[in-house]
Amino acid sequence: MELNSKQKRSSPAFFCLNTNLMHIAIIGGGAAGFFAAIALKERCPEASVCIYERAKRPLAKVEVSGGGRCNCTNSFAQVADLKAVYPRGHKLMKRLFKTFDHNDAYEWFESHGVRLTTQEDECVFPVSQDSHSITLCLQNEARRLGVVVKLQHTMHAIAYDEATKTFRLSFNDGADSVIADRVLLTVGGQPRAEGLLTQLAALRYTIEPPVPSLFTFTIDHAPLRELMGVVVENAIASLAATKFKAQGPLLITHWGMSGPAILKLSSHAARHLAEASYSAPLLVNWVGITNAEEVAAELHALAGTYPQRQLSSVRPYGLQSRLWNYLLQRSELSPEKPWAELGKKGFNRLLNTLTSDAYQIAERYPHREEFVTCGGVALSSVDSNTLESRVLPGLYFAGELLDIDAVTGGFNLQAAWTTGFVAAEAMSKALTR
Repeated sequence: MELNSKQKRSSPAFFCLNTNLMHIAIIGGGAAGFFAAIALKERCPEASVCIYERAKRPLAKVEVSGGGRCNCTNSFAQVADLKAVYPRGHKLMKRLFKTFDHNDAYEWFESHGVRLTTQEDECVFPVSQDSHSITLCLQNEARRLGVVVKLQHTMHAIAYDEATKTFRLSFNDGADSVIADRVLLTVGGQPRAEGLLTQLAALRYTIEPPVPSLFTFTIDHAPLRELMGVVVENAIASLAATKFKAQGPLLITHWGMSGPAILKLSSHAARHLAEASYSAPLLVNWVGITNAEEVAAELHALAGTYPQRQLSSVRPYGLQSRLWNYLLQRSELSPEKPWAELGKKGFNRLLNTLTSDAYQIAERYPHREEFVTCGGVALSSVDSNTLESRVLPGLYFAGELLDIDAVTGGFNLQAAWTTGFVAAEAMSKALTR
């Protein structure tokens, strides 16, 4: 065939024997690729492990993750159901976590010299607050173990030899070629994976159409955008007439809306929004309380306590002054009006604005935050225990190339560590047979 253009870590270690002639090729020098390479060399020190990366430098996405601080995992302390953080792939991740989970990742980095800290929001970062602590750790460990890294190597084709059970890989339009006993594909999501996914589809792999996930919204409403920089710590964003909803901090930007609430919503609704051409009605609950009667009671209490005070001078739920005055205008209320003169219609308009403020998403904003892909190789195409191909023996998948993606908060990198480790462990065990 040819492609053209749970045992935890504490379990007793096993090592591959007589693998000095074995060559494992890892296509993609990102988080999953490096983590898998290290795990392979730890288990099969005599095997030849080589990472082939198309870019000039490896681990580029890890460097920019978390705003350059690298949100490398999450404590999962606030995660009752993996589906809440893995819109796609939660069932597989639950299975794979029996082999390598967030606790293992935390322990791994700490044991390899990277001190970690868990924030109040349960996101885990290096104590240094610098992504280079993670990237240098991975590169140094790979170098120490003898992993070869070849940059500016774009895979052109794979040929599988049924007789020898090996792969011939050609790179850079066929200028370079190698023979590999096992191949791990970790090329990431779009646009890097576009050509490869087309080729895999020709080999009967089921491909879930890739679309962007984790992006912000462009809102063509000038008065809102004038509030750029305003943060609402606990808002609820939802898509009208759907079940898609997310809660958390919301940031108003010069193009529209961003922040964890919007990014989470875009993740869960990634395919729905793609099908709608990124034009959809958005509802914002500015106070983060779904019970409208509770919000109404708070407004009645304020009106009763401060009847002669101007609406602008008494702000419910600690809303910032700029935002509160904007919401009053959205409700067709003068900021100078006394609370006692709010009236029933004005009260209802204000209540509706606070709990169900309506906007229209004009498009997704192509910000650097958008670097996660929804879609890829369907999970039905791989063995759920080993991540080995169900089509070609000896071919494995890990990372974002698989149809696994998560909300913001360190969950996507955790998927990279987990799938990379599981694939590496499965390959190393296969080499002993």
